[in-house]
Amino acid sequence: MVLVTKLTKLLNIKHPIIQGGMQHIGKAELASAVSNSGALGILTALTQPTPEALRQEIKRCREMTAKPFGVNLTFLPTIQPPPYREYANVIIEEGVQVVETAGNNPGEYIKMFKEANIKIIHKCVAIRHALTAQRLGVDAVSIDGFECAGHPGEDDITLFILLAKCARQLEIPFIASGGIGDGRGLAAALALGAEGVNMGTRFMCTSEAPLHKAIKQKMVESDERSTTLVYRPFRNTARIFKNQVAIKVNTLEKREGVKFDDIAEFVSGIRGKEVFKTGDSEFGVWTAGQVLGLIDDIPTCDQLVKRMVKEAEFIIKERLDKIVK
Repeated sequence: MVLVTKLTKLLNIKHPIIQGGMQHIGKAELASAVSNSGALGILTALTQPTPEALRQEIKRCREMTAKPFGVNLTFLPTIQPPPYREYANVIIEEGVQVVETAGNNPGEYIKMFKEANIKIIHKCVAIRHALTAQRLGVDAVSIDGFECAGHPGEDDITLFILLAKCARQLEIPFIASGGIGDGRGLAAALALGAEGVNMGTRFMCTSEAPLHKAIKQKMVESDERSTTLVYRPFRNTARIFKNQVAIKVNTLEKREGVKFDDIAEFVSGIRGKEVFKTGDSEFGVWTAGQVLGLIDDIPTCDQLVKRMVKEAEFIIKERLDKIVK
């Protein structure tokens, strides 16, 4: 048995599961393993230092899987933005079939991708953003609940509410993201109207994910209380792993009149990258979602996906179906 949804048909994948884009993690090793499992793997464009490096990563991923995979392109508010158009051109030139967009004002790039017949999934943290993405012509939206790793927005709305509201207001398919880590979450998302799920943190803790095993083990040992929120004074909230650096940042952020410069040295992306490389979970800040509470092993991507689908099928057929009399 398989779970056939609008998402599996849209993306030509076997299982309604997507591995979301993740900085420093979304590389060919992980994306290809996810795609080989029957789900959709995603390369993270900005993990690559240049557009040409992305081109080579796409080619490397193609050598590791014959299945569909996508590329994440996140548009960040920054003084010196990356060469987004060049990254987008590489995605188009290399014939990538699916793009996951995120961040601010992707309109011109959505137009580019649509003209190239690329399927577009836009990540949103609010219904109003999802409605805008729908008007811009994306094929689906991935809706991030407050539980998610990374940036959950400033509204603090959990996934249950967001999914139910998406079902009421959206006409295009939507995908559940944030707090999904097992077959129960997949079944619940489908019950609430989603056509599939997107997972980041859960896929970080797989054998193929390109980060130090000590970090994966730290994730296994953690629970749903092991994250914290930073950047709230600057209205750019992010959920990260709760280590001593994060606690220090939280303390500094409580000071009246705090400025980003007061915490900059502690939240450096270079330090976060070193965490994944060296296995020192206390060296810098790194993103993780509340789904940590559902992670208790380090499976292969194939084992994880098959287990999730089997659990979801059992719940739908053996539990939910038998409730109805």
